[in-house]
Amino acid sequence: MSRIGKLPVTVPAGVEVAVKDGLVNVKGALGALALAENALVKIENKAGSLSFTPVNDSREANAMSGTMRQLVNNMVNGVSKGFEKKLSLLGVGYKAQAQGAKLNLTVGYSHPVVMDMPAGIKVETPTPTEILIKGADRQRVGQIASEVRAVRPPEPYKGKGIRYADEKVTIKETKKK
Repeated sequence: MSRIGKLPVTVPAGVEVAVKDGLVNVKGALGALALAENALVKIENKAGSLSFTPVNDSREANAMSGTMRQLVNNMVNGVSKGFEKKLSLLGVGYKAQAQGAKLNLTVGYSHPVVMDMPAGIKVETPTPTEILIKGADRQRVGQIASEVRAVRPPEPYKGKGIRYADEKVTIKETKKK
């Protein structure tokens, strides 16, 4: 059996988990998330702890038990603590500005790039060269951060562009005559 799938998910105080009608619903202080239940995994809720067991001994059921466990764990952590991604802008004149649910980027194009944030995602700019993307759904936070980075990914010669805060960009050597 999957080693991750064997571990139970502890549900903290203030978080409600309901498994019914083929859905796993998680409600907490930062929102509510839902996930479709998989037929290969049996989910049991025992006194503030969720356990995931494969229905049969197949390889797919074993793998899916670990996957479902981790997805539900991310949902529980998301509605209790939340997730965030930090991006930084490098380049002369590159700046970002959060205006409500919109992110206004000036990254070297002839026009500013305005991105609308979906519901459940908050964007902040503590400084003009930093972007914080926050939300309860880990997958959506990562996807939005990836889309913002794709506006101007870091280029390999000077390193200019939008990058994750912990990303290392390897600078290439220029051509020699």
